[in-house]
Amino acid sequence: MNKRLTGATMATLLAAGGVTALAPWSSQATPPGEKTVTATLFERPFAEVGKACKDSLGPAGYGYVEVSPATEHIEGGQWWTSYQPVSYKIAGRLGDADAFKSMVSTCHEAGVKVIADAVINHMAAGSGKGTGGTQYSKYDYPGTYGDADFHGCRKDISDYTNRENVQTCELVGLSDLDTGSDKVRSTIAAYLDSLRQMGVDGFRIDAAKHMAAEDVQAIKSKMADPGFWVSEVIHGGGEAVQPEEYTGVGDVDEFRYGGHLKSAFQGGDVGGLKNIADGKLPSDKARSFVDNWDTERNGSTLTYKDGDLYKLANAFMLAHPYGSPNVYSGYEWSEKDAGPPSGAEGWTDMHAQQAVTGMVGFRNAVGNAELTDWWSEGSALAFARAGKGFVALNAGDGELKRTFTTALPAGTYCNVAKAAPDDCGGNTVTVGEDGKAEAAVPAKGVVALHTGAKS
Repeated sequence: MNKRLTGATMATLLAAGGVTALAPWSSQATPPGEKTVTATLFERPFAEVGKACKDSLGPAGYGYVEVSPATEHIEGGQWWTSYQPVSYKIAGRLGDADAFKSMVSTCHEAGVKVIADAVINHMAAGSGKGTGGTQYSKYDYPGTYGDADFHGCRKDISDYTNRENVQTCELVGLSDLDTGSDKVRSTIAAYLDSLRQMGVDGFRIDAAKHMAAEDVQAIKSKMADPGFWVSEVIHGGGEAVQPEEYTGVGDVDEFRYGGHLKSAFQGGDVGGLKNIADGKLPSDKARSFVDNWDTERNGSTLTYKDGDLYKLANAFMLAHPYGSPNVYSGYEWSEKDAGPPSGAEGWTDMHAQQAVTGMVGFRNAVGNAELTDWWSEGSALAFARAGKGFVALNAGDGELKRTFTTALPAGTYCNVAKAAPDDCGGNTVTVGEDGKAEAAVPAKGVVALHTGAKS
């Protein structure tokens, strides 16, 4: 959840067992394994996530899928109801525990690991009946938490330069758990352990910024086997809490990355993207993304509404070596609070589009190969990945035609941004013995070649 929501959304929000402790461990830098790209299928029902793993994510080579929160939550059609837990039962609009377990199993069979979005900073605001039938009121969630389990600052966060205010007061009226309490830590750890027992491979920790880093680490240390973790910590200049504090827990979402992409691609000068890592988290601690459900609504990043420019930004993210890429796949919306579609129509399906899936294969093929042969001019750029891959991106309004230095072995390659290698007719580029190739890059288009996709 974003640390700051619109006034209208805030008003709507306001109206609306112990585990053996283990010693701390070092963080896992980037998701473990050779396939490090994640697809976030925001607000997709669990059954549909399983189908996506089988039909598109697994075949494309994604290593991970991130799913929206698996908890009972407040009733309502808005997307943010998923981020107001009532209990830790899996009884929300996305499916029940059986659907969740089936989804994990299906994804694993397709070679895709599962990251669960975990809402552990807070519980719901207001009072009422949850999606699983639990009757609750603020600070009283039967069977899970009572009044003593919450921080004493029972007012909204008002000063982001004050650490205590950020981490003990309430995020837009949501009851703030006392994560310094051993009981609360044990309850959260038991919930996360239960998801691990269902096969979940790791967690995205929602609103981690609003919990002390030592509290998050303490929860993780109580778990039997915590898996991979990535924390949501939004950077803010001059603020008391910074993303770097959480790299000891695991990876951290790098919010500055998407903003940098937006300014470069919309500003007409992409040359600075060569050094996109400058001023951000170290590459081996950062999860990179073009956008997510918060940033697509607050205007800080490119979104699906930017069309081909958005696909260009995703292609760049997947081709450039910085961070561990997270491809966001949500749904079309006009009202910012709007919840997910109820049927098959309305999803962006960004995770399954060739412009993206081809680049997932590109990233898997180039691995850790060094970035070389950078070229940029105005709205266009190109670079190689040390004899493994080559990409050219054109954010301009006209076709770009030139001879590129690809650093690839001689041969005819499939442009994987346009076509799958097994059906590449008309989408090939020939590289000469000197490693150079003449290529035409369409307006708002991409040419991407790698050694695993020769024609």
